[in-house]
Formats: sequence, C-alpha cells, structure tokens
Amino acid sequence: MDSVIDKAFAAALYSDGDDGLDTGASLLAATPEADAELRRRGEEYLSRAWRNGWQPADVIRLVRRDLEEPHVRLTASLIHAETGRYAHLPPRWAAQLKAAKPAEPAVPATDADRHGDLDRNRNRNRNRFGRATTYLQLYRLLLRLPPLEPAGPPPGGTVPGPAEGEPRTLTRIRALLAKAEATGYPEEAEALTAKAQELMARHSLDEALLAARTHAKDTPGACRIGVDAPYETAKAILLDAVAAANHCRAVWNEAYGFSTVVGFESDLESVELLHTSLLVQGTAAMAKAEAGQRAAGRKRTKTFRQAFLMAYAHRIGGRLAEAGEHAVTEATQEAARAARDAADLLPVLAARDVAVTDHAERMFPETTTTRVRGVTDGEGWAHGTAAADRAEVGHGRRGPALP
Repeated sequence: MDSVIDKAFAAALYSDGDDGLDTGASLLAATPEADAELRRRGEEYLSRAWRNGWQPADVIRLVRRDLEEPHVRLTASLIHAETGRYAHLPPRWAAQLKAAKPAEPAVPATDADRHGDLDRNRNRNRNRFGRATTYLQLYRLLLRLPPLEPAGPPPGGTVPGPAEGEPRTLTRIRALLAKAEATGYPEEAEALTAKAQELMARHSLDEALLAARTHAKDTPGACRIGVDAPYETAKAILLDAVAAANHCRAVWNEAYGFSTVVGFESDLESVELLHTSLLVQGTAAMAKAEAGQRAAGRKRTKTFRQAFLMAYAHRIGGRLAEAGEHAVTEATQEAARAARDAADLLPVLAARDVAVTDHAERMFPETTTTRVRGVTDGEGWAHGTAAADRAEVGHGRRGPALP
C-alpha cells in the first residue's frame, strides 16, 4: 500500500504538469485500500505546516485563493481531523477552526465500508480518479508551503487557553461595531464606530497601566489577518492604519494574502474587531457611492472602487490617530484630577511602543516599503475622502474618516 502511495506522490507532487497528476490519480483510484493512508499523509503535511508557522486560517485562505471549493472542503476536513489529536490548541485557533466548518470529506477514508454504493456505481472509477486528483492537487500545494514567521505557538504542548469570557469593554466594543454595521443611517454608523475606537483607546491605556503597576510579564505577540483580493493594496493600507492607531505594527505579505499584526494582546483584539467592521462599512459606503455614479452614466467601476478605498484608508489613518491622541490626553487629565500619578502614563506607553517595534523587527528583519500607484479616478478619491470626512470622532470635532 505504501509503495502505491509513494509512487503516486512521486509522480504527482514533484512535477508541475498534469501528466504526473494523472499518473498519480490513476494509481490511487485503482487502490481503494490506500484511502486511509492517503488521508493520513495529508494530516502529516498539515502538522508540518503548523511547525513551519502556518495556522488553519492561513492554509484555508491560500487553498481558497489558488484551488477550488472541493479542495477547500477537503482541507477543512483534514484540519479538523489533524487538530483533534491535540490536548491543547493555541488560543486563536478555536475561532479559526470554527470558521473552517468541516464538510463531508471529498474522499471518504474507506470507500468500501462507508459508501458501499460506490461499488455499484458504474462511474466508480471516474469518481475515484477525480477525488484522487483533488487530494494530489491539494497536497502539491501543502508540500510547497515555505516557513513563515511564527505568529504564536504551534498546537500541542501546554499553552494557555482563552480566558473565560472577555473583558466587559471588548463586549461593549463588539456590540457598538455590530450596530454600526447593521444600521442604515450613515451618521449613526459613524458615531457608533467613533465611540468604539474611543473605548479601544481607553481599554489599551488601562491595560498598559495595569500591567505596569502589577509588574506583569506582558510581552507583545502577533496575529495574522487576511487581506483578500480585490483591492488588496487599499485593504492592507486600511489595516496598517488601524494597527498603528492601536499601538501595533502591521507587515503585509502580499504573496500569501495576509498581514501579520504585532502588538500586545488587548490591542490585537481591537485591531481585529475594528478592521473587520471598517471593511464592512467601507464596502457599503462604496457600493452606495458607486450606485450614484452608475445612475449618472459613469462605467469605470473598477478604477472608482480602487480610488474610493485608497482614499478611505488614507483618511481613516489620520482620523484614528487623532482619536487615539485625544484618548491619551483625556486619560492623563483624569489621572491628574484623581490625584494619581499621571506622569506614569506616557513612559508606560513609550515603553510598550518600543517593545512592539523591537518584536516586529525581530520577526521581520527585512521588510520593504513600496510606493502606491494606480489611483486614477478623481471621483472615486473624492467620494472616498468625503465618506471619511463625514465621520464623527466622538469628541465634538469633525475630520478624517470613520466611514
């Protein structure tokens, strides 16, 4: 059995053309007893991917981008089978596994035992060939995954699980952003989002002071956030703006469709929440503006969208920075009024910024910057900027954008 698998893999996984895939799939299709070992090999490839810094969401994202839906279903099934072996999983993996809902496996572990009707199906060989091809195409991709900078521990071992529940502030932030996404009134969405960012900034300050006063061994960590096509450059810029406003650093990996965000845990949670919400709201604002453009007879929707999102991301950066500065000022004034040592705050924040920068530089010693080009639609830029400028920051001033 192993020799059949080895021959099939040798033919299919180490070549680029379809001929090798066809040869390997033919060998596997003719050997039903190899199905269980075929799946086991896939779980082995995933285990190797985890050791090389990949996480379930990263693998699913890449498979969805480069292959097709049957490969995504198969990947989800293999991931759930493989991760079920561990007594402990990293804290962020639970949400990733929940998002990667397992479907019926593309190839059952034992066709004869679990799907005896296949033996009576006149298309049995053709079906088995197609499923074997799906496996081999996926394994070819998994085999070629390069090592990544770890954004957390691999599964297994003893790792701290997620805390019971979540801080009340994060619950309030989550509720505010959900309301902002659901409302049909732009001004209400703007006010809700602005209030959420204010709460995020205050939550970050409170966590920083608490860690300093209790001498907690709080160190920066990292998480990955998907940056999907289309308009991925604008989305990456938006994420960078959200990260910077929340005392984090974002590094975009364009080749694999994600950014790694480095920061303290409470800030990473805020970045994930706000970035997701701003994308939802920005997309809705863009669709509304684009509909008005189409009604006026304009057809350049792709360039309009690109320019809209670039302007939107650009102005949000300034807006969120302004909100963060205001939160620091208010927190310092409150500390002084309460006769606490307000002088503690700025040194604590500076030390945490240094820690985040150092951690990011250790993870990514060789980053590059690029000049953004390709924004050619003036109307799109104007509409994106206007959507940003309508936002209410929550302290009586209007300016750049929370959509």
